[in-house]
Amino acid sequence: MRYDVSLLSGQDLHFFNEGTHCRLYERLGSHPMTVDGEEGTCFAVWAPNAGNVFVTGKFNGWNPAAKPLRPKGDSGIWEGFIPGVRPGAVYKYHIVSQHGGYRFDKADPFASYSQVPPDTGSIVWDLRYEWGDRAWMEERRRHNPLQSPIAIYEMHLGSWMRVPEEGNRMLTYREVAPRLAEYLRQLKFTHVQFLPVMEHPFYGSWGYQVAGYFAPTSRYGTPQDFMYLIDYLHQHGIGVILDWVPSHFTKDGHGLTYFDGTHLFEHADARLGHHPDWDTKIFNYGRYEVQSFLLSSAYYWLDVFHADGLRVDAVASMLYLDYSRNDGEWLSNRYGGKENLEAIAFLRRFNENVHKDHGGIITFAEESTAWPMVSRPTYVGGLGFGMKWDMGWLHDMLEYISEDPIYRKYHHGRLSFRRIYAFSENFVLPLSHDEVVHGKGSLLGKMPGNEWQKFANLRLLLGYMYGQPGKKLLFMGGEFGQRREWNHDQSLDWHLLQHATHAGVARWVEDLNRTYRGTPALHELDFDPAGFDWIDCSDMEQSVLSFIRRGCSTDEIVLVVCNFTPIPRHNYRVGVPRGGFWQEILNSDGREYGGSGQGNMGGVQAAPMPSHGRPYTLTLAVPPLAAVFFNSASP
Repeated sequence: MRYDVSLLSGQDLHFFNEGTHCRLYERLGSHPMTVDGEEGTCFAVWAPNAGNVFVTGKFNGWNPAAKPLRPKGDSGIWEGFIPGVRPGAVYKYHIVSQHGGYRFDKADPFASYSQVPPDTGSIVWDLRYEWGDRAWMEERRRHNPLQSPIAIYEMHLGSWMRVPEEGNRMLTYREVAPRLAEYLRQLKFTHVQFLPVMEHPFYGSWGYQVAGYFAPTSRYGTPQDFMYLIDYLHQHGIGVILDWVPSHFTKDGHGLTYFDGTHLFEHADARLGHHPDWDTKIFNYGRYEVQSFLLSSAYYWLDVFHADGLRVDAVASMLYLDYSRNDGEWLSNRYGGKENLEAIAFLRRFNENVHKDHGGIITFAEESTAWPMVSRPTYVGGLGFGMKWDMGWLHDMLEYISEDPIYRKYHHGRLSFRRIYAFSENFVLPLSHDEVVHGKGSLLGKMPGNEWQKFANLRLLLGYMYGQPGKKLLFMGGEFGQRREWNHDQSLDWHLLQHATHAGVARWVEDLNRTYRGTPALHELDFDPAGFDWIDCSDMEQSVLSFIRRGCSTDEIVLVVCNFTPIPRHNYRVGVPRGGFWQEILNSDGREYGGSGQGNMGGVQAAPMPSHGRPYTLTLAVPPLAAVFFNSASP
């Protein structure tokens, strides 16, 4: 019996070929349904250079020729309904190319669920789920993330917490949900960012070498299990950001590479299509159908999984044709330049579309160069991202803080250099996973000095980050001073929280987040120079920095003073714009954090004496290796 079933309309094909289809996941892939009273699955796959396409699986004894699909006109799409194939069935497409007799079993590019690696089959799946986060989603649409506190906990699902009693087993999505929600609520983070959960064959890639752009990895459970995790976090007030990797993809044979016997998703020329850093393939952004594929992937995670943001990995590698290449290893654009014009156009379209159709979401760019206007609207010539990681601050700060304090005065410019560009983009200050792997050591391990000084330096680093304008990101383990660098095959060292020094760092992070979230002056104008003033950024001899933060209202001002030496600064004078009492609201040297307990007895009265070009002066005790925050309300 022939079933003439198609999920693709003429309009779908038009938008697909135009590069503007944003929800192809509703049309391509495998979709369980009932046709003429017969349960089965409708399959559809794009393979324009195939001579034949078959669906093969256990349901037909993996016979490569048993279930042929038929071409959808001249669209390049093959489709068909196969009765009896129900959710849970494992399948692949057996593709016979028109060129050179190429035959291969390929996973479905639009599969919503896959076998647990190293198996590579796709699984027919029903994605229905009853969400309970309606209040969160409605509030998100009314939300302005640029003026809101955003403190992100970056984590890798497979190594955050394991079960040592069961052979070091990884937690499932559902097991993670209550533990993570409780932990993030305790530490007062606003968001969690997951390293890529999209299906990836090599666990050691941390998810950055993607094979399944529409399937959460089955290592931790089903798609509904991952929905449950996001739903649970939303219901407990925590936003979810997903790492998304449209910059390159794995070259494993079952994946997108050479999909129909031709270079369908990637460039044929290795100077454009091969990534030398990761030995992966690069998408052909000039192909409209590839644009539709990637746009649909982005929409899929926002639509189906209710993600609150996408962090786009390796944007610089997309923007530059000569990225990580020597002369003769790359091809210029049509104007003779090194800019990837097709990738630029794609990124702009991506940002325009997702922001238009998903109120309150955020897109983040990991972009490591000085490309202008990454986080500016496309209508003024920008790329349209909501925010950009400040990689310059990250590297300057870690190089500075790793110096012995006796030499820091010679590197003082690394602290203050950010003032030159701090408001050129909407920056996130990231202390990310890339800085605690591959022999770089942990954050705590980078700190100089004896044991006490290492922890004091770490608390100071975190305090300085929270005082600076920009949203915040901290990779897991940094919040309690993990001693060893991150290992994706092991759990974090949770037993360290039994020690007062590590518990003190965690409490400091909790209080930083609480104060940051509850103090508009510390977040409302993160991206506006009106929210920040240096008081003194040139005291290199004493390695002390002081600055002021303001919010939209002028009623509240926060003063931040940081001492980057182990020498306490007594009677240290700081000019301030108003008189009255300045309350000490945070002090990283507090005994509850593991510090020496030096401070200002709760606050200081301003004296009517000019200093630093301001009419009043505070005379402070600035503890060793410490960040101190003061709050002044309008008199």
